Amino acid sequence: MKLTYRPEIDGLRAIAVLAVIFYHAQITFFGHNFFNGGFIGVDIFFVISGYLITSLILNELETTGKFSFIYFYERRARRLLPVLFLVMLASLPVAWMYLLPDAFIDFSKSVLSSLVFSSNIYFLYDGLQYATESALLKPFLHTWSLSVEEQFYITFPFLLFLIFKFFKKYIIFILATGILLSLLFADFNSRAHPSLNFYVLPTRAWELLAGAILANLELKYGRISNKIFRQFFSILGIFLILYSIVTFHDGMPHPSLHTLSPIIGVMFVIWFSNKDEIITKILSSKLFVGTGLISYSLYLWHYPIFTFGKISGLVTDSILNKGFLLILLVGLSILTYFIIEKPLRNRAKMKFKSVINILILFLIVIFSFNYYAINQKGFPKRIFSNENYTL
Repeated sequence: MKLTYRPEIDGLRAIAVLAVIFYHAQITFFGHNFFNGGFIGVDIFFVISGYLITSLILNELETTGKFSFIYFYERRARRLLPVLFLVMLASLPVAWMYLLPDAFIDFSKSVLSSLVFSSNIYFLYDGLQYATESALLKPFLHTWSLSVEEQFYITFPFLLFLIFKFFKKYIIFILATGILLSLLFADFNSRAHPSLNFYVLPTRAWELLAGAILANLELKYGRISNKIFRQFFSILGIFLILYSIVTFHDGMPHPSLHTLSPIIGVMFVIWFSNKDEIITKILSSKLFVGTGLISYSLYLWHYPIFTFGKISGLVTDSILNKGFLLILLVGLSILTYFIIEKPLRNRAKMKFKSVINILILFLIVIFSFNYYAINQKGFPKRIFSNENYTL
């Protein structure tokens, strides 16, 4: 059984990335910020990731009885690493020009932690509260979510493979138990340890597993065929997502039981969507699908652009300047998608050996420079003379 492309999922990606971008850009319309809860765009991505990854794994296991971990991680590497490394490389000269020594050290540490899929842990132990003013000056803060996903990709396929082989009858029960335990853990920590709750995989796992259980239910029972059900629940799903984006705010406990509304909304849209339904038609339109296709590049570029624009003082908070940043963001993302992301994901045109060679070269440059920057204490001579600055 071959998985079919579903354009409405790219449409969901578009909603997710636009919510995050407008949340971080702090753009208001008619004096009101309609994206106070735009941070839940990341939660939408988590559900989609859990759904797609589980669909791929279970489809291969059901079809062939085995699973190629090598091919799985090759696809993840092609998908995630080239654009991430490109954004890191492009950020280095800008960091050199505008970051003070201590900030440069922090920047380099965050880059190195991203390389080993642990920037979420780095920012947690750095004591950084997300959505604070200081967080807006961390160019790679947004990579915390990539680290959560990558940690999930490292562990989950092995667990799912074992469950499928030895406890296949209980997959839904096991996934449901994992969702419940992770959600309860998140809800408790949203008040007791809010920073830890925000950054770590155990409190985010339920969102990824929500997508995973949906993939399993769909594989076992198929899509919903009743037209009235499809139409009602797809509309309800998009309402729950948009309602969360508009009404959620930084002061609320998150992730927690409150976060159930957008997660359930995403599940409804994915499970009940159909090409004949109005929500699916909207999400499958060229604008939404096109935005969804470049959503990964948009996500990776947006935070460094906004942060360096703020740090450099070249861009103010005016609508005109924010508009300039958004145009720059979209332009870079389109170029990145067509020049880097799409070609390197194409197995027919780009052999994995060539991709690996490119990634190794990028990795050596990024690691060496940032390790040296930490060793040199942020290169203080860039900014200060020896006479007026000591460490």
